[in-house]
Amino acid sequence: MVSVTREVCLPDPLKVSRYRKIPELGPRILFFSGGSALNGLSRTLKHYTHNSIHLVTPFDSGGSSAILRQAFDMPAIGDLRSRLMALADETVLGHPDVYRLFNYRLPKDESQEELRKQLKALVRGRDPLMDAILNPMRSLICNHLMFFIDAMPEDFDLAGASIGNLILAGGYLNNRRDLEPILFLFSKLVNVQGTVRAIVDDDLHLHAELEDGSEVIGQHRMTGKECDPLASPIRSLRLCESLQQPEIATTQLRKRNRKLIQQAELICYPPGSFYSSLLANLLPEGVGRAIARNRTPKVFIPNQGKDPEQLGMTLEKSLNLLLEHLQRDGEELEASDLINFILIDSRNGRYEGGIPEKRLAELGIEIIDLPVINPQTGYYDNEPLVEALLSLS
Repeated sequence: MVSVTREVCLPDPLKVSRYRKIPELGPRILFFSGGSALNGLSRTLKHYTHNSIHLVTPFDSGGSSAILRQAFDMPAIGDLRSRLMALADETVLGHPDVYRLFNYRLPKDESQEELRKQLKALVRGRDPLMDAILNPMRSLICNHLMFFIDAMPEDFDLAGASIGNLILAGGYLNNRRDLEPILFLFSKLVNVQGTVRAIVDDDLHLHAELEDGSEVIGQHRMTGKECDPLASPIRSLRLCESLQQPEIATTQLRKRNRKLIQQAELICYPPGSFYSSLLANLLPEGVGRAIARNRTPKVFIPNQGKDPEQLGMTLEKSLNLLLEHLQRDGEELEASDLINFILIDSRNGRYEGGIPEKRLAELGIEIIDLPVINPQTGYYDNEPLVEALLSLS
């Protein structure tokens, strides 16, 4: 094998233009993420590459995912569906009728009896949403939805349920509790322009120990969206068996995901909930080692705005914590094998504690300073951010 070092122009207008013309040949940019923070960037990115890779956390314990997890002891699928839809082909070539069905939610203000009737009408093809879909796609979708209905507990709450989530759940149950087959089918049905996978398929939860000695179990209790924001910073993050059992659990990175990491042309640690989206993806054993073995560029893009999970955290501490989690597979993993660049916007960005230039130099991490933040909103501007990532790949 030959190692090649090269200089790049940031942004590189020629490379960006080339990818825009032929996104089918675009780069394999890999993201460790979860939630909805990266969906806007994903919608922009699919115009330049159909080969991006998204490893998503399946540890969400809030919203509609929580109801499915409680009923079937399964990994969270809401964030997976959300990313699949963000990357779906929204042209006529992408089966817009299927796209509409997968995005549809049942009403929140109707009785459970009426909601069950509507769900059964969908399966029988008596609803306009399903009637608009041609066979054999309709039969495939109905098969998984029917499997879900047959497995659904009597007390399952359908109010506001995402039809896409129910189809994914049915496919998971129908394939011996394996997510891969239904994610593959879902991707084909809406022509997803990228690869979306759960980092692991296990039914696990997040366990955080806070600096005040208290414990928090469950992703939904960390983000500040469904519960009160954390009153104390997070000291450590682990996986556990369930919301009721805080016993520490371990899991291994699957071979198929290890292969995706090793094939990536750029690895990105993107903005999003720092602990429950980014660091949670790095908890399975083998992730750090797989990243280190790929000699491709790796870039960290720090959060902008207020992340309730990063209570009082400086950028330097964020960087150190990211490295700490990446090096859990072995202290011999060098920082330069795990992170090469940090992408900032010194003019428009807000970085708690400032830019830790001395620490970055010690670690051999190069600063890339580009205008990627919208000065009006204070958040990342997807177009220049995507152009920067494409140029780095």
